[in-house]
Amino acid sequence: PRPPRPRPPPPAPPPAPPPARPRGRRPARARRLAGPRPTADTRAVVLAAADPANAYGAALTWPEPPTGAGHKPGRKAGSLVVLVDGELTLYMERGGKTLLAWPSTPDTEPTDDPRLHTAAQALAAAARAGSLGTVTVERVNGASALTSPIGTLLEGAGFIATPRGLRLRA
Repeated sequence: PRPPRPRPPPPAPPPAPPPARPRGRRPARARRLAGPRPTADTRAVVLAAADPANAYGAALTWPEPPTGAGHKPGRKAGSLVVLVDGELTLYMERGGKTLLAWPSTPDTEPTDDPRLHTAAQALAAAARAGSLGTVTVERVNGASALTSPIGTLLEGAGFIATPRGLRLRA
């Protein structure tokens, strides 16, 4: 009779994948772009513009679009709204190329508006969660997203500047 063959050693475990992004403190530029901190009781919701939970365009009239916006919000398929504490703060057209933003008050600087900051963070979180796919915002209130003060808030929320606009991948 033959002697039994020796068993081969078990395969080595696969190497651990690298972390998706660095952990720890954000760089100073990212902290500066992030804008003002929202208060603990601030709540943001991202909804389809046609969702029955969105009262704008149904029970409530849409606010006037910002000056120079070029288009009006509507309950259109594929469009999104971001409500902060029930107030319309952002409206994104289907495809995400254009964005309308309403600051808390007309004389508030957008980068100092905690409501806009919260809305930008909520929009970025929805995109990262995969519910929006890749989003590239090209225009904000009729101006280039790359030069808009609201674009600064979007960058602070994680959007990356590209030649076409501000992009966030799912």
